[in-house]
Amino acid sequence: MKILMVLTSHDRLGDTGRKTGFWLEEFAAPYYLLKDAGAEVALASPKGGQPPLDPKSEDPDFQTEATKRFRTDSAAQAELAATRKLADASAEDFDAIFYPGGHGPMWDMPDNAASIALIEAFVKAGKPVGAVCHAPVALVNVRGKDGAYLIKGKRVTGFTNTEEEAVGLTTVVPFLLENRLKERGGVFSKAADWAPYVQVDGKLVTGQNPASSGPAAVELLKLLRSVEPM
Repeated sequence: MKILMVLTSHDRLGDTGRKTGFWLEEFAAPYYLLKDAGAEVALASPKGGQPPLDPKSEDPDFQTEATKRFRTDSAAQAELAATRKLADASAEDFDAIFYPGGHGPMWDMPDNAASIALIEAFVKAGKPVGAVCHAPVALVNVRGKDGAYLIKGKRVTGFTNTEEEAVGLTTVVPFLLENRLKERGGVFSKAADWAPYVQVDGKLVTGQNPASSGPAAVELLKLLRSVEPM
């Protein structure tokens, strides 16, 4: 199994002057679940090289076994520091694609031509596509095989309006992810704030928040062992 993980290259939290990027747990938990299952994981980002880490995700309250493991894993750190450019990645080389979240993707993923083309290629090939927390934003302008929005009529989830309100960034993000997923025709559902919650519809996997990143990777692995068409 070969899986491409796509991280954000965006590091500015709107006009706040604060930094953002990818959320450490949302990278580390899926990374190790997939690797421990025997998958070969490659990393990419729009700009290539070291993707920006949201500094808040390093707070003690947000550390997990996976994040602690990453901090002592020099090989994984080296891989992360040398992500390939997204435009150089091909769906032909991988069995699935997975997007970790963090607020960064809200800015550099919705209209990213390379990302959209890549996801559409995975969909056309019937390969699993996964995204967690804010990363389902990468799906909002993707088209399915029929030319309609990919998520139209599909069961999806992502970072909720109430979770965005809880972190005080409702007026900072370009738009609210929950609203945009609904606008694109997604059948949006959610659990309580911060609770693990994953939706699977065909070969599409979406997770609600950081706690959902590991469970989403588990569902992606299940799909990799199935032949269900998207």
